[in-house]
Amino acid sequence: MQAELDKVYQKARSEIEQAKNIPELLNLKSKYIGKKSLLNKLMKQISSLPKEERPEFGKKLNIAKNKIQELITIRENQIQEIQYKNELKSEAIDVTMPGRKRKIGNLHPITLVMQEIEDIFISMGFDVVEGPDIEDEFHNFDALNTPPDHPARNLSDTFYLDNDILLRTQTSTVQIRTMEKYQPPIKIISPGSCYRNENDATHSPMFHQVEALVVDEGINFVDLRDILNDFVKKMFGDRIQTRFRPHFFPFTEPSAEMDISCVKCFGKGCNLCKGTGWLEMGGAGMVDPNVFEMLKIDPEKYTGYAFGLGIDRIAMVKYNIPDMRMLFENDIRFLKQF
Repeated sequence: MQAELDKVYQKARSEIEQAKNIPELLNLKSKYIGKKSLLNKLMKQISSLPKEERPEFGKKLNIAKNKIQELITIRENQIQEIQYKNELKSEAIDVTMPGRKRKIGNLHPITLVMQEIEDIFISMGFDVVEGPDIEDEFHNFDALNTPPDHPARNLSDTFYLDNDILLRTQTSTVQIRTMEKYQPPIKIISPGSCYRNENDATHSPMFHQVEALVVDEGINFVDLRDILNDFVKKMFGDRIQTRFRPHFFPFTEPSAEMDISCVKCFGKGCNLCKGTGWLEMGGAGMVDPNVFEMLKIDPEKYTGYAFGLGIDRIAMVKYNIPDMRMLFENDIRFLKQF
């Protein structure tokens, strides 16, 4: 049995020294010193030896087991050291190599359109005014002549943060704050973010609008029509026509919806305009005298007009974007096109 023990130990030593990785080493550990190992088989055969030889052979078995465990530990450390050096070598960085050039980012299409809109209206004599995204009901609804039972006030349409505090549903709130602070003449636009409880291919819970307000003596609907006609031609080109349809908004009277001729087919009818030849662009109208009275502006002396245009919709039309959600997905492949 001594010869067999020596043979097992020598074989274990040879295989452990040749092990190339940790899993292989674990298999050898199980083979030679595990519960079903070769040494355990020899341990079970001790009872067949004479009584006087049993203690000595048992001692030798334990010594062999400890030596094999020591060989495994040494080889495990060697393998780990080799793996560590290989990782260092594979991950080495040549600091003398030139650095990677960072690609320059692109402006988002919403930003591009917003900048263009601001430039157009500034060239027409408008000032750009901003306001808070978090508003109260007075500035968002009451001062805009919106009755308490209007559907726009419902939780299904508006994001309320508290009883009277909400995320603004329109940038018209900036018009109210401007009229609170300044007396006419007023000529402003207010671009920014708005929030409504909508989400589909043509609506987003967060979207962008630009509202305009002009208040002075002698302002009429012709002035409104002319300024929108000028804007449309500067934004989309001289071939684009406009039309106005009667509509209703609580804060303007009379009110109208403005359409533009399709930028793709120029009024002939196509998939973009759904065969109508026209695209809806925004709402407009003359400021309701009730709004002036609430803000202590004399409606007998001053008149004014206001209109609101969807910046996201303008971007979709201008760049032929089929789904509004693409504007908010931050897909670099999409953004690179702009």
